[in-house]
Amino acid sequence: MTNLFDPMPLAHGPVLKNRFMLAPLTNMQSHADGTLSDDEFRWLVKRAEGSFGLTMTCAAHVQAKGQGFPGQLGIFDDAHLPGLTRLAAALNKNGTHSVVQLHHAGMRSPAELIGEAPHCPSENAEFSARAMSLDEVKASRDAFIAAAVRAEKAGFHGVELHGAHGYLICQFLSGEVNQRTDEYGGSFENRRRFLDECIAGVRAACGKDFSLGVRLSPERFGMDIAEILALAEDLMTSGDIDYLDMSLWDCFKEPEDARYKGETLLDRFAALDRGSCKLGAAGKLTTGAACQRAVEAGLDYVVIGRGAILHHDFPEQVKANADFTPIALPVPEEHLVAEGLGPVFITYMKSWKGFVAEAATA
Repeated sequence: MTNLFDPMPLAHGPVLKNRFMLAPLTNMQSHADGTLSDDEFRWLVKRAEGSFGLTMTCAAHVQAKGQGFPGQLGIFDDAHLPGLTRLAAALNKNGTHSVVQLHHAGMRSPAELIGEAPHCPSENAEFSARAMSLDEVKASRDAFIAAAVRAEKAGFHGVELHGAHGYLICQFLSGEVNQRTDEYGGSFENRRRFLDECIAGVRAACGKDFSLGVRLSPERFGMDIAEILALAEDLMTSGDIDYLDMSLWDCFKEPEDARYKGETLLDRFAALDRGSCKLGAAGKLTTGAACQRAVEAGLDYVVIGRGAILHHDFPEQVKANADFTPIALPVPEEHLVAEGLGPVFITYMKSWKGFVAEAATA
């Protein structure tokens, strides 16, 4: 049985010292031009100091017009390299496997943020998004590949392709959103082509010791769980990716699809053939006991979001106490300051209902 504190080798890149991965968490702390801020640097390095085996950045956009939220980290221009290089060096110094998550928001890019209508695999009225031309599809694919090369140049150990949460790669995968009639739409083979070409391109352009992961969502955002199960197994057994990161929202719930009732989402994915690829998931893994239950159910590693916001040293806390439970919500703002969150990140966390305690009034 997997132990949370066993090292985890990948097919490419350094061995992870344990089975804890920092989730790619939106924090809005970067500068408006996408360059790294001191606050975002501090937030991420503190998690590496807290013994996460893999420390991943927030979603970093690969094209300026693919930005998804204010204060987002950028990786679409060489002007981002100095900050990224500084970050990679500090993460690596702390013995964590350093990763940039590569992202393009597609139709979910706010027009007021990017200065134009967002674009999508096909026209989308809900988001007032226009359809991408074939040349734009290929340019976005190439932007993902170029961003991976940039991450490697900066000194990161690898990248993760963000194929979840209704963003661009996910939009291509969706039979609801993707209504294209060319080679990037129609059959699932065509709808996954964008992701497949990104994977192949990164593998060809980056070194043999550079790790590559993919994040997928099996539900919501127009996903068909049968298609995502087939895709997940295919990717894991292809030899092209090192780890699959499933965003499940709740690892232990049953699928919404009636065809898959009777088992948890985690059970469904853990039963797949994975070759040498490692399988992990995020979704309500907020306590030591939940993390242990997840690896007992078959995960190779756990992806920690909320617990990592509350405790920069979440892995160390679980190592000291297998039944570790994070501080109760709502937390005082001072606690988050001590945990390395900057003012912008704390303001963002105040938008999460019941997360931050309201300041006492005189």
